[in-house]
Amino acid sequence: MGEENYSRVRNALPVQQVANSMKIEIWSDVACPWCYIGKRRFETALAQFPHRDSVDIEWKSYQLDPSVPEHYDGTELDYLSKRKGMAPEQVKQMFGHVTETAKGEGLDYHFDKVVVANSFTAHRLIHLAATHGRQDAAKEQLLSDHFEHGKDIGNHEYLTELGARLELPADEVAELFTSDRYTDEVNQDINEARAIGVTGVPFFVIDRKYGISGAQPAELFSQALNQAWQEANPLIPVGASDAEACGPDGCSI
Repeated sequence: MGEENYSRVRNALPVQQVANSMKIEIWSDVACPWCYIGKRRFETALAQFPHRDSVDIEWKSYQLDPSVPEHYDGTELDYLSKRKGMAPEQVKQMFGHVTETAKGEGLDYHFDKVVVANSFTAHRLIHLAATHGRQDAAKEQLLSDHFEHGKDIGNHEYLTELGARLELPADEVAELFTSDRYTDEVNQDINEARAIGVTGVPFFVIDRKYGISGAQPAELFSQALNQAWQEANPLIPVGASDAEACGPDGCSI
């Protein structure tokens, strides 16, 4: 597997490994269309990974544009055209390409329905969900609701309803709107991303050793998972190396 596809993450983070297990951290933004595609491709690889039951996944917060207001008065096309300086026709072509790519992963994007909103509070909800073992479910639903169903991920009423669907304590969800709970955790994730040189998402870190940038093909995720596992769990020979055995050239006598 080439260095252009995934790289070693050196020095920026301390090594934290547990024997016979694998830790995967994924920096991602709810408002990132490639993050949902990358999630699906990674899940495809993970489903085929023989040691998937020993993999611990942690979703990390990231914001592509922290300056987006809680409620943006305009469409996704308007936002990218005006705030990012992209030509409308270029944006439409990008929408078409991403939509077709998403369809190949079983996702049904509708950019004409996307509600532009700040994702910070949604990230705080994901952190809350993590304390109740519902982090992946929260991430999945937010991505789906944003890109497939046109939900407003910055709307308190929507986030409250989502919290109920995730079976999170209503008082803890309500506290998100009246306090700064989990704000430090979200900022810590974002600062950590800067520390290891993340400039785009999704970004996957395996055992604090390998970094995979972007929505790579499932095959590359599979290669990375297998290589990282073999390195962390090497086969240790036991017994004499010259014991009787058979090989391509015959058997020992």
